[in-house]
This record gives sequence, structure tokens and C-alpha cells, in this order.
Amino acid sequence: MSTSDTRGQVAGIDVGGTFTDLVLMDPATSQVRLAKTPTTLDNQAFGVLAALEAGGADLATLDLIVHGTTTTTNAVLERKLARTGLITTSGFRDVLELGRRTRPQAYGMTGIFKPVIPRDLRMEVPERMDAGGTVLTPLDEPALRAALATLIAAECESLVIHFLHSYANPAHELRAGEIAREVWPNANITIGHTLLAESREFERGVTAAVNASVQPLLTRYVDRLRDELAKGGYRNDVLIMNGNGGMVSSRFVAQEAAKTVMSGPASGVMAAAYTGRQAGEPNLITYDMGGTSTDVSMIRNATPAVSSEIEVEYAMPIHLPMVDVRTVGAGGGSIARVNDAGLLEVGPESAGAMPGPICYGRGGQLPTISDANLLLGRLNPQKLFSVDAPVSFDDLKAIFAAKLGGPLGLDPLEAAAAVVRIANTRMAGATRMVSVSLGIDPRDFALFAFGGAGPLHAVAIARELAIPRVLIPARPGITNALGCVVADLRHDFVRTLNRPVADLDMSEVEGVFARHTAEGRALIAQEGIEITRIDAIYSAEMQFIGQTHLLRVPLPGPDIDRDTLQSLFEQVYYDRFRVSLPEIRANLVNLNTSIIGVRPEIDLSALIDAAGRKGTLADAQIETRNVWFEDGWHDTPVYRRDHLPDATTFAGPAIIEQMDTTIVIEPRDTVTQDADGNLIVEVG
Repeated sequence: MSTSDTRGQVAGIDVGGTFTDLVLMDPATSQVRLAKTPTTLDNQAFGVLAALEAGGADLATLDLIVHGTTTTTNAVLERKLARTGLITTSGFRDVLELGRRTRPQAYGMTGIFKPVIPRDLRMEVPERMDAGGTVLTPLDEPALRAALATLIAAECESLVIHFLHSYANPAHELRAGEIAREVWPNANITIGHTLLAESREFERGVTAAVNASVQPLLTRYVDRLRDELAKGGYRNDVLIMNGNGGMVSSRFVAQEAAKTVMSGPASGVMAAAYTGRQAGEPNLITYDMGGTSTDVSMIRNATPAVSSEIEVEYAMPIHLPMVDVRTVGAGGGSIARVNDAGLLEVGPESAGAMPGPICYGRGGQLPTISDANLLLGRLNPQKLFSVDAPVSFDDLKAIFAAKLGGPLGLDPLEAAAAVVRIANTRMAGATRMVSVSLGIDPRDFALFAFGGAGPLHAVAIARELAIPRVLIPARPGITNALGCVVADLRHDFVRTLNRPVADLDMSEVEGVFARHTAEGRALIAQEGIEITRIDAIYSAEMQFIGQTHLLRVPLPGPDIDRDTLQSLFEQVYYDRFRVSLPEIRANLVNLNTSIIGVRPEIDLSALIDAAGRKGTLADAQIETRNVWFEDGWHDTPVYRRDHLPDATTFAGPAIIEQMDTTIVIEPRDTVTQDADGNLIVEVG
């Protein structure tokens, strides 16, 4: 359990596609207030203010606001991007479009690809570096000025300067940036190597293009949010969640706007790592099921897996360190249908927020996972959040009979059970992607279930994968908002060397790490946020010479000798592939540094008000309901989670209801509640 201190109130706010969630914590009194308000899609700032108001926050006395936003993520996925121009090396303006010559569908001959920046806004200028950083063609400054004038006349709002091999020698990009700032009408200028100093021109170019394309959008949103908060009396900084699981001041976040892509899923994983460490479960597979999709990630030794090779969609690689989250299109709103072959399918199409599942009474007429759970007694129709017009049980059964039961030869309840089985199978497959497919045994982990729908399916998925325990946090439905409160400040750096280990100058390696560390410490000091210490994580991305893909090799520190580097890589390679290749030389491609400003801890036990707990388990029971499980129907006790007594232990079957989710405990499972209010489910 964490300890409290005398700091002021901290608000964590996560904006989702449907709801904006708030966790307001007062470390001095250990009081927690929660709120869940509709997301205002036209301007997320209004939803943030509504959540603060619903949580009773006094902006004038609030110490800190930490915010996870979907502004950049939505802009990228929906391609609602700012008009952006690119200036690049002569002959290379089509790199963003040529890419890696892969296909949108691996076994398909057709597909659609739209580059981030259209061809008519991609300008070329004479200049050239070789891979070693030697100037082959000097920068043609008059041509550069002409290209800038063309893009300004084309009403571009943002600019990318991306020259070949600038990671090896950034002189031309730096000079081009100086000239651009003289004439460009705003501050939206992305200099490629300052965002990502690594090889691979396509990935580096797309990353820079995404950054520039969302920079004006994020700037406008953050400025609006800061203005609205200031009108309400807020006088402190706002921290914005990044996709790497860390935070950065809103004053600087737009400079590297691409780092905020996927910040929502990252905040949930950070909350899981924090909660698991406090609960004595440092090794977790996280399972976040919402209304549209399910996100899965891995945490080892209380540290989330981070990848620099996230592809948001086809041909959209963002090569910045981000929490490695895999997504499958199965959420509470995923639509179930019988396909042309007569087989039942669930997802990836979703009913979304509007019209949503049938049971929410917003006009939905297609059966979904949520509807199936309601028919099977797992959801209480009286406890659904934000129902517009209740739909009767008989009407719901009739739709399942017509849409699914008739074509499959099943009655409506059997069809609902089939939907749940198929959904569980799909989500178990996503869980395998971050475990079995990487050579990891899921039996060595616990499953951390959160999201509005995650605890409904978690135990069944754990049983499918032979995961022995499920950890359900105190507030599963607002875990992402909690992640905003517990996350640390973080800055990541990368530098490409691309040399065989045998030819490395190890003093150069130490020098790169030293520069990264100094820059990270300076950035954290500039942000002016209270921290308890600064940690540094060092790693290298390596390969055997002749190979294409990279493996990340954790390093014990910045001062490492050649033999240790070689042996660490060989061990990582063996752990991944169970093959030793001592006769092939290793190659160091990138050096990575993460500088983390660790913030003070909080008391997780305050997430559930101790005053509401009952003395016995029987007092916490609110009804008995007939519920379907894999072995049939059971008369099942239904408990209110806020009323569960301290340190309680009981056996399934059971349904546990709370404001933000419903938890399904299957027969033969055993539940124990720990001191922080987490439920530990031992899978029978």
C-alpha cells in the first residue's frame, strides 16, 4: 500500500470515445472522487471541464491536472490532419508513398493507401549526405527558399524538413530549419532528426510527417483547454500523457505531438504496472476491453513492454517509443452476425456509441456482445450506464432469435452463449499475441482485467490460456484515468550508430548515453513538476549482420564493454528464438535512453471508500440471479463491490457490480480482496 503525503489534489482525466473519466485524489486526506461524463467530440476540452465539475474539483486550489487525450490518435485514424508540406532530398519525395512495398492485406492483390502528405505538397531540393554523414551535395539554399514559398502559397499549416541520412549528420536539416523559421508563418516546423535520429528513411519520414500533421491540432486543443481552465481559476500546469507511458508539460507537448498518439491505452497499462507492483504481482498481461476494441499488453517486473515499431495502421509506422499494445476488434459493442458461409462472427464491426448495443435503447438493432451478456444474466439491465430508452428482455430475445438463432438453429439464449464463446476465443487470441507468440508462457503471469467490459470476460480468457490468477483493480472502468495520476515524467531518446560490435568505439557509446541523460534531466527540470528521483533506462537495438529485424537489448548501465554487449545480445536472441549463432557477428543499430522522473506515490486503498464496507459477505449481497456459465445456468449471488468486507474470501459463481463495471466470477474460482481493494481471482 502506498503512503500519503501533504501534496495538493491531483486530477487524472482520460478522454475516451464515449466517456471522459476523472479520478480526483487528495494525498493529504486520502480522499478520492470519481466522475464519468459524456465525451464532447467536437471539443474535448468541454468534456474535461464537465468531468472536473462533476467530480467537485475546485480549480483554484487544484495542484495538478494530468490528461490523456485522443486528439492526435483520432486525427491520425480518421485522417483529419492539418495541411502539411514536406521538403526533402532531390529524388526522394516519394519515399513516404513507396514505403516497404508491403500490402494492406498480406494475401490480397488490392488495397488502398493514402500517404500522410499528398505528392503535390512534397518538395525536393538539391542536397545529399551519405550514410556516414559525409556531404556529397551541399544544401541549395535558394532552392530551399523557393520550395518554402511554394508551400506557403499552397496554404500549408505545418512543415516537415526530412533529408536523407540526417541522423548521421544533421547539418543540412539544421540550416534548413534556420531558413524556414525566417519565413514560415507559424511555429509548426518539424525537423526530422530532432524527433527521431535513427536510420530507415521511410519510417523516420512518416513519423515526422505524422508529427507535423497533428501538431497544429494538438496546439489548438491544448491552448483551448489551458484557456478554459484558467477562466475557471486553475493556475498550474497541465501534464499530457504520451504513448510511452510518461507525461510531458502541455507547454512543450506539441513540439513532439506524435508522441501523444496511443496515450489512452498507455495510461491504462501504466496504472496496471503500478497497481500490480503494489499488489505483489509484477508480471502481468493487461486486458482492457472497452466498447469497440480490446487492448492487450505485457508487463514484466512491473515494467511495461515498450516498442519503437508501432504501426497505427497500414503504412503508418510511428517509430517512437510507445507502450506495446496489441488491439483486436472485439468490445462490448462488437456486432455478432451469421456470415454467408453460415458461421457466427463477432466483430470487428462495432455498434459504437450511437446507436450502440440494443440494450442501451439508442436505436441499435444488431446483436452485440453486451446484449449477449445481458441475455445470459451477466449484466443487470437496471444498472447499465447512460441508457436512453430501456429495451425489454423479450424484445432483445426476439432480435437474437431472428438475427442469430434462426440461421444457426439455436434458441436465443444458446445464440447469446455462442456469441460470448466466440468473443472470448478472439480475445484470447489477442492475448496470445503478446505472450505465446513471443515465446512467453502466460502461466507465469497474472491477467490484469480492466475497461468497462474487461472483468466480464477475464476469468474465461484466463482459463482458456491457463493463466492462474486474475487481478481486478478497484476501479476497472476508470483505470486509464488512474494511469494519468500515477504515471511518471518520461523522455525517450534514440541515436543510430549502425556498426558491427567489433568495430564500435565504446567511448562514443558512452558519450551518446551521457548526452541523452543530460538532455533528459534538463527537460524534466524545465517542466517544474515534483518528483522523488530520476531513473535512467539504457538499451540497444541490435541484429546479426545481414538480418533485417531488430531486437531490443536491455543494458545494465551507460558504461558497457564490448564483450558484455555481445553476450547480452546473444542471450536476448537465444531467449527469443532458442538458437545460438556464435559464428555470425553482431551489429549495433540504435542506442536508446529513457529518462524517468518518478513522481510521489499515492494510496490506492482510497479508491474504494472504507465507510461503505459491510461487516459480512451476506450483507454485501443485493440479489440472486440466474446466470449462464460454460457448465450451464446457476442461481448466482450478486454483490455490490463497495460493500464487500475487508480481506474477504469467497468462491464462485458470483456477479460483482460497481459503478464502472460488472465482474463475472465463474464456478470453481476463488476470490480474495487485498488491502488496496483489488480482487485476486484464483482460476479453478
